[in-house]
Amino acid sequence: MSSVSTLNVYLHGELVATITHVGNDRSLFAFTEHYIQDSKRSVLSLGFKDAIGQLIVDFKPTQTKLTPFFSNLLPEETMRNYLAARAGVDPAREFFLLWVLGQDLPGAITVKPAEDEALPAGINDPSDDDGRKKEVPMRFSLAGVQLKFSAVQQASGGLTIPASGTGGSWIVKLPSSQFEGVPENEYSMMTLAREMGMDVPETQLLSIDDIDNIPAGIGQFGHSAFAIKRFDRIAGGQAVHIEDFAQVFGVYPHDKYKKASMRNIAEVIGVEGQEKDITEFIRRLVFNTLIGNADMHLKNWSLIHGERQAVSISPAYDFVSTIPYIPDETAALKVSRSKKFREFTMDELSHLAAKARLPEKLVLDTARETVELFHQKWQSENNHLPLTRQVIKTIEQHTKEIPLANTA
Repeated sequence: MSSVSTLNVYLHGELVATITHVGNDRSLFAFTEHYIQDSKRSVLSLGFKDAIGQLIVDFKPTQTKLTPFFSNLLPEETMRNYLAARAGVDPAREFFLLWVLGQDLPGAITVKPAEDEALPAGINDPSDDDGRKKEVPMRFSLAGVQLKFSAVQQASGGLTIPASGTGGSWIVKLPSSQFEGVPENEYSMMTLAREMGMDVPETQLLSIDDIDNIPAGIGQFGHSAFAIKRFDRIAGGQAVHIEDFAQVFGVYPHDKYKKASMRNIAEVIGVEGQEKDITEFIRRLVFNTLIGNADMHLKNWSLIHGERQAVSISPAYDFVSTIPYIPDETAALKVSRSKKFREFTMDELSHLAAKARLPEKLVLDTARETVELFHQKWQSENNHLPLTRQVIKTIEQHTKEIPLANTA
């Protein structure tokens, strides 16, 4: 297909950029001149700032994939394949996938075709050669691999997934086809984190039967689903702009376990955020080490862009104890020098603080307080949470073996 198509990118409803399909599956991102010249412009991404804080305006065309910022707005793997199949779009062709999914992206971004064009012919998934008409797509596009959908709270207390896939203020995560009790695990870890004082959105553990309009064809591998209130939507449906750290660092989703460390995240939070953001970051880092979450990659940390270009760490999400499912002695990312849980010590945190230019006393005091609180809450609450004995046993064995859990 050689014709030129353009997608307009809106931030808080204001046109800020375009993405133009220039043929041969190449696309070119560009900011509008008005956005470039506006000294009070809203921040689209910290990843679009250069080393001295100036807006980057020179971009090269990308092939098949979009630039990392937009690529990270799209779902991955199972979720991507599901939504792409419904839309009749080759999941690898990100320009057209964004075209389909751009109405309800994470944060305050919307993407629409410049001329209200219909999706061009000839962009279907090449495996779809039976000529059948595709279903209307579920347009909701939360990044990630798990099957999860936007949902609306019912007056009865249950949730409904809108037929259009857009407009919900909750995220519903369905049971895993691979691992038992993941919704129960995430609900428990998020509840524990909230009780320890971390910034955790409202959550629910629901029976599958209490959720209406679950898309047909999705296997039900458990009786429960995990639901979390969207922190990028506030009362009335107003959008809050967010970005994850893969976007901040310009890293494609497939490299979310590479190219950066917790120390790099800490550096950004130290420069852009406030003391409370540093404290919250250390709490979460320590907590996820204690529960054995080996999947805290770059996309599981996000920032919120507030008014007057203020930046803060977003509320918490995706806290799961992964070690009961996949025994692992290493975290997803290095802390400062090491990924190994057994090498996460107060000395490692001191090294992180020094290299990231964070107040060492604040970092170490926060870590000690978090360890103490964890032990208190775990002992009083673990038997009241919907966890299997195997999960409890694995976490308790893990905490016996890592130095951090025995920090006085």
